[in-house]
Amino acid sequence: MIPKIILGKGPKATRRTIGYLFGKGRANEHIDPHLVASWNDFAPDPGRSPHRDTKDVMDQLAAQLDQPVQMLGEKAPEFTVWHCPVRAAPEDPILTDEQWAVIARRIVAAAGIAPEGDKEACRWVAVRHADDHIHIAATLVRQDGRRPQRDYDQRAVQSEARKIEVDYGLRRLKPGDGTAAKRPTSKEHFKAKRQGQDATAREVLRLRVRRAVAAASSEAEFFALLETTGVTVRPKTEPSGDVTGYSVALPGDVNKRGEPIWYTGSTLAGDLSLPKIRQRLNDTGPEPVAARPGDPWHQATAATERIPHHLIHGDDHMAQGQLEALGAALDLLPLTAPAAVKTELERAAAVFERATRSRITADRNSTRVLRRSVQAIWRNPTPAGDGSGLAMLLDAALTAAAFAMHWHRKHQHAQQETAAQQALVHLHTAYAQIAEPVLDNLAQRAPALQTKQRYARHIQQAAPEYAERILQDRAWDALAAVLAEAEAMGHNAATVLDQAVNQRTLDDARNAARALTWRIQRLGQRHAPSPLAQAANARSTTHRPTAAPVQPTAAVPSSQPSRGRRR
Repeated sequence: MIPKIILGKGPKATRRTIGYLFGKGRANEHIDPHLVASWNDFAPDPGRSPHRDTKDVMDQLAAQLDQPVQMLGEKAPEFTVWHCPVRAAPEDPILTDEQWAVIARRIVAAAGIAPEGDKEACRWVAVRHADDHIHIAATLVRQDGRRPQRDYDQRAVQSEARKIEVDYGLRRLKPGDGTAAKRPTSKEHFKAKRQGQDATAREVLRLRVRRAVAAASSEAEFFALLETTGVTVRPKTEPSGDVTGYSVALPGDVNKRGEPIWYTGSTLAGDLSLPKIRQRLNDTGPEPVAARPGDPWHQATAATERIPHHLIHGDDHMAQGQLEALGAALDLLPLTAPAAVKTELERAAAVFERATRSRITADRNSTRVLRRSVQAIWRNPTPAGDGSGLAMLLDAALTAAAFAMHWHRKHQHAQQETAAQQALVHLHTAYAQIAEPVLDNLAQRAPALQTKQRYARHIQQAAPEYAERILQDRAWDALAAVLAEAEAMGHNAATVLDQAVNQRTLDDARNAARALTWRIQRLGQRHAPSPLAQAANARSTTHRPTAAPVQPTAAVPSSQPSRGRRR
């Protein structure tokens, strides 16, 4: 159940609200509007007055609601109307008018509008014009002339809604922490629907601003990137010449007067205000020393693989920074991906956005490599090799998203946990579409049986607890292929396999065979060690106990679905 509070102001705010609630709606969606409850239980009902002019009854109802406000005259508050739609989920049972009346009374009591038993509370009505929701409208002056005590009313009604869900057997939503981006209004939804748009202007602008933040290295570049994506930008400039904020608009998105509809950064999301963006750009500025040149896909993957370690062993501030960095990477990744997976990656980024926000302040010192490498990919979106760059990065992102879900669960961030879980579904779909062809191509280059048997012995020595599963995995041929390619580049197969196993534990890998395939592919493309170093590595390898020869088995597809984290 979702309650949302809207405040109205102006001399005719109450009459406009009543007119909307008992009217046809913006898209003729209002069916049989009528009162289900009111402050005195006998307020005039425009929806149940067949023998009188409906307009007159609406005037009468608005006048009664407004009476305490009018008594204050010029001392009336700026905002005089409290409007709260309360909507049930589509799968919820249809509630009766009597049940909605009880719910309305609980909501106004929780909000401080009309505490239970308070005879001098604000005047209010609850109007129903659809099966799944009501609208509560109240005037913000009590009948004794005082203002209502409605501090933190949004949080209070959300808390009461969670209790109502339990009491009525409704879909139970996750409690929030006030860090979610602002939802589009119903007016914005109806406008997008009329125009045939899948997303509201607010949602489109939030996505484009997030992408610009993820791609930019400076404030000037941030504004320039926004303009290149078709966003109209209006900086907020003080008399001193300092820019202290900004607003954005979509061309063609105008009000009734034909003027652009502007959104400030903070109204799109709390972390998109200019001060917050400046802080992020400053925290993730260029490294003091230039980063080592290398394949940005490999660098981004290595940085993403370290996220679980930071979430487990770092403090909460570092973990929050890592989640922000992962979200920024997912924001940019769809812009570099093949068309076949672009939609899934966009969905993953959209839902994971919620998992990047919490009340914890982010420490971004450890996120520079991931941020810079993903920016490099975005600037030169040429997938490494045969597409394995994207596959290996998505494999690492899947594990990182799974750990993000568990981290949020540990911190009781219910909405963020759900967001990470939803992102996993979309990431897995995209990964399967990208990785399967890459692995199939690698498998076609698998070495001869004798070489595979030698690699199998290396695997049993390097990772004995995983050897059986790896050798039975359908990715085994692809793993053997990248080991052979690493040898062709001058690497020692046993040594590079040891390095891949020791990079980080395989305990949290979704698939050990695939994880090793991507790691060895990255290691194999590095410069091979000198012959002297190879000889030293070979001598150290001979001191380890040898295992019995292992006969590789045929690849067997797993009967179990892949999971975000295997435990």
